[in-house]
Amino acid sequence: MSKLSEVRFLTVAEVADLMRVSKMTVYRLVHAGDLPAVRFGRSYRVPENAVTAALQRPVADVG
Repeated sequence: MSKLSEVRFLTVAEVADLMRVSKMTVYRLVHAGDLPAVRFGRSYRVPENAVTAALQRPVADVG
């Protein structure tokens, strides 16, 4: 695991911009456990490497 000082944390708004989804979708991913996050007070911060990993996961074809 990388050192905490090397981890870059993103806000929910930054994650939403990177993933091109709404902030509510990011909150849903966090609450469902699909996207790890750390809570600071009333806001969440998501490790940048977790966002990168989520974007590289294959998308399931359900249709």
